[in-house]
Amino acid sequence: MPLSLAQHPESDALLDRDPLALLIGMLLDQQIPMEHAFWAPAELARRLGTDHLDARVLAEHDPEGLVTVFATPRALHRYPRSMAGRVQALCVALVETYDGDVTLIWRDVVDGTELYSRLVALPGFGRQKAQIFTALLGKQRGVTPPGWREAAGGYGEDGVHKSVADVVDAASLGKVREFKQAAKAAAKAGAEPAAAAASSPASSPATTASGAEKRAAPRRRASTPAPAAERGGSRAAERD
Repeated sequence: MPLSLAQHPESDALLDRDPLALLIGMLLDQQIPMEHAFWAPAELARRLGTDHLDARVLAEHDPEGLVTVFATPRALHRYPRSMAGRVQALCVALVETYDGDVTLIWRDVVDGTELYSRLVALPGFGRQKAQIFTALLGKQRGVTPPGWREAAGGYGEDGVHKSVADVVDAASLGKVREFKQAAKAAAKAGAEPAAAAASSPASSPATTASGAEKRAAPRRRASTPAPAAERGGSRAAERD
């Protein structure tokens, strides 16, 4: 079945035929809608004037020039400078470790544990991202070494809608989005009681201090506000 991750025919067609585009889409899939992340590789290729992505070309690309490519509207990511750097670091690692051939990551692995280990070692791939990509390879790309489901954790389960690995059309995308929203709501609900307990008078060290200690405590001076230019620079850094 053809991939349907970007929900855009041309972008999904590149993901289908170009493993590097698929890997980069997975790398970009954070802090932006999933469809945008997997749309971006095809747009990146278009802006570079090619019909596929080459790890060696991206690894050797001028870093500032690549940032410009990422930042040009419609930006390829919410944080173009940061993610352009991550994509380039990923491609450098692919060239150094796999001679630029993405398929060598999984072509000769003996089991799912080795596949997961190779993925989690890539720049920009933490535990969760490596598990999801292991599940995506197994469920939709036919890469199924022994133990791949176990290596993918909960994302390897059959019949679930937990991640991009389970997206095959618009309906399944909606189910995955519902699952993520529910998971975020549950995490937030669990965090709020913990935060309330931490800030309650019973748990605050200040409430156990004697009156003399509290009277003896020196008053702090109000901190001097940072210059406007500095504050603006900090905000700009946070945005990217």
